[in-house]
Amino acid sequence: SRFVAPEPQFIAPLFNTAPSYAAPASPGFYEHRSNYSMASHSLAPQARTTENLAMAQDYTSYPLGAARTQLHKTYIVAETPNGLVIVDQHAAHERLVYERMKKDLAEKGIARQALLIPEVVELEAAAAEAILARAVEFAALGLILEAFGGNSVVVRETPALLGEVNVAALVTALADDLTEYDEAMSLVDKLQHVCGTMACHSSIRAGRELNVSEMNALLREMEHTPQSGQCNHGRPTYIELKRKDIETLFGRRG
Repeated sequence: SRFVAPEPQFIAPLFNTAPSYAAPASPGFYEHRSNYSMASHSLAPQARTTENLAMAQDYTSYPLGAARTQLHKTYIVAETPNGLVIVDQHAAHERLVYERMKKDLAEKGIARQALLIPEVVELEAAAAEAILARAVEFAALGLILEAFGGNSVVVRETPALLGEVNVAALVTALADDLTEYDEAMSLVDKLQHVCGTMACHSSIRAGRELNVSEMNALLREMEHTPQSGQCNHGRPTYIELKRKDIETLFGRRG
């Protein structure tokens, strides 16, 4: 069944009546494709060029529109034919990484990347014991770690699609997650939570400056990723304001 985006209430700052929230309902919402892919995009901050701005013009007719700017290094603002879309870049990318992890695990397994310098992570005794007990299962998810004496573990490989990731923060979060599991429960049964934790720690963070090409790459991948309207925690990844809603805010409509 087609994903229906959540409906958070938009509170108008000047008027008592809030404009309606609407999510793209185009039948081809997941059918759009582009040459950009967040999986292969460098995501390295670059200067916004005239060429990039011109390129953005081509995407106006897409469901999530053409990226026009980034606000507070956190929100992407895109122009659509009938209004505008505001995207939470971290929440959106977190969902995309999570969906890619699920797909890779189901189809071919999660590719790994070796760390140039293995990273040692110090944990609480109980956390170290818990995470080492699941080392084989974590290996299936692309995370290779082993004991390193005392309460430390050494991480040698991480899931390739996570890119650069704070290894210590990721391992600590995963160890904390394990304390919530029943001992008899398979880690695979908690795949959603584990992959979600990994995705959260690898996603584009708020405060990360993106250029126009990177923003459009994110929008295009969202358009063909099911459930991209919600992050892994159930919050909306974007909201859409129709032009009539904007006109109402400025008193141009009754």
